[in-house]
Amino acid sequence: MSGIVPVLPDSAPFSDNQRAWLNGYLAGLFSADGLAGTAASATVPSEPEDFPWHDPALELDERLALAAGRPHERVLMAAMAQLDCGQCGYLCQSYAELIARGDEKDLTRCAPGGKATARKLKELLAETPALAAEPAASIAASPAPAPAGRISAVPAPLLRCDRLNREGSVKDTRQIVFRLDGTGLDYQVGDSLGVHAANCPDLVGALVDCLGVSADLEVDCPDGSRRRLQDALAAVCDIARPSDDAIEVLASRAQDHEEADLLQAIAEGYPGSGPEDADLLDLLLAFPSARPPVQELVGALGVLQPRLYSISSSPKATPGEVHLTVAAVRYRRRDRLRKGVASIFLAERAAPGAPVPVFVQQSHGFRLPANGDAPIIMIGPGTGIAPFRAFLQERRALGAGGRNWLFFGDQHGATDFLYRDEIEGFARDGLLTRLDTAFSRDQPDKVYVQHRMRQHAAELWAWLQDGAQIYVCGDAIRMARDVDTALVHIIAKQGRMEMAGAKAHLAQLAREQRYQRDVY
Repeated sequence: MSGIVPVLPDSAPFSDNQRAWLNGYLAGLFSADGLAGTAASATVPSEPEDFPWHDPALELDERLALAAGRPHERVLMAAMAQLDCGQCGYLCQSYAELIARGDEKDLTRCAPGGKATARKLKELLAETPALAAEPAASIAASPAPAPAGRISAVPAPLLRCDRLNREGSVKDTRQIVFRLDGTGLDYQVGDSLGVHAANCPDLVGALVDCLGVSADLEVDCPDGSRRRLQDALAAVCDIARPSDDAIEVLASRAQDHEEADLLQAIAEGYPGSGPEDADLLDLLLAFPSARPPVQELVGALGVLQPRLYSISSSPKATPGEVHLTVAAVRYRRRDRLRKGVASIFLAERAAPGAPVPVFVQQSHGFRLPANGDAPIIMIGPGTGIAPFRAFLQERRALGAGGRNWLFFGDQHGATDFLYRDEIEGFARDGLLTRLDTAFSRDQPDKVYVQHRMRQHAAELWAWLQDGAQIYVCGDAIRMARDVDTALVHIIAKQGRMEMAGAKAHLAQLAREQRYQRDVY
């Protein structure tokens, strides 16, 4: 490295003290043995690094196989859910890098990956513990945002909570509207809104009863605060997904040896060892001899994380407001009615006008093309329509001339066509160039959006040839995989390619930001 150190000229618009400080900084940065300069030069790749495992449609084992032989931090990255959703507070890459160098100790922050990701991270760190403490040069240059749980939330009044499904639907999807005036929050289409929700009071009450202590007992919470037990379980602790540490506490305190063994097996991830998808109350009911000291149990629980929802409005179309499209989650398991933490908080318990703590999570690339004349293809069944309603509102407000094609699907056209009047209005006035719907239960054979895509393969390929960008929003496990498979087959057939070539073509579209996904 050259020993020549740049110096600010006397004419630079700085005071003597500022100039001296900057010259000292530059001297350290450019000195022959300056670590910052060495790290910077060592981490500038000749070409962008490829992350073939960064695909939420791939299984965990598939992702790890693709990362085999890569640096340790990349293998850790492959264990993440690959959504870049921000619920952990980082991107998948930066979360893995911070874990690898020992700066992030919490292995449970990847909410979409759940226990499978947490256990795999623990296993990988156990295999190569030395690497976890060594900041590699490739890691040092990657900045990471503050974790989402620490992003300052602000209270936003809830304006509306309207049911979007029509009479007769088995679904309950809500349009949630918050007022942003005076909050200091702003957003762009493609962003998400984080919501800090509270746990269900009925579930909290049942837990307190099961533990056999007073709700007013003071406890130290996993976030460092001290609260009444009832408040801790309601607002701080993750009781829907008890951590492995909490399950190990139950195992260590179980008086029945068989129960202790089963709880330890659950904590270690052995399939079939206990109640499937158990929350904390399930475990307490299934293993009555496991009653640890309350403080010990509370301290081992994870911190309740905010939930993120794709924003379904454009600030240009709805100034001073932000809209969400939320499916209220309710289902029965083991003779208990289960409820989604945030969705039911919003649908049932948040009163109109009441302030709800929220924050904006900026999108990591899920954006409209800068060129308003570029065509776009949007694939969003169910609540996946959320960002595309925002995209269409934005394009109308901007007067963008690009063609717009929407694929939407749900169960029944008569009851589950979300935002039907608005979407059909977009089609009538020409903003939506094409609208193709797939209502799976309206005919004997189920029809989904990927079937509609295949039916219109030739035209879809023509749009791609014209430079169209493809956007997908919705379920990562089933829908996104099926859409991905359909796109590969369409490219292979219409482009006269082998399957391997079609997959490479789709991967290239993703690298060019022409294939973007907001999946969960």
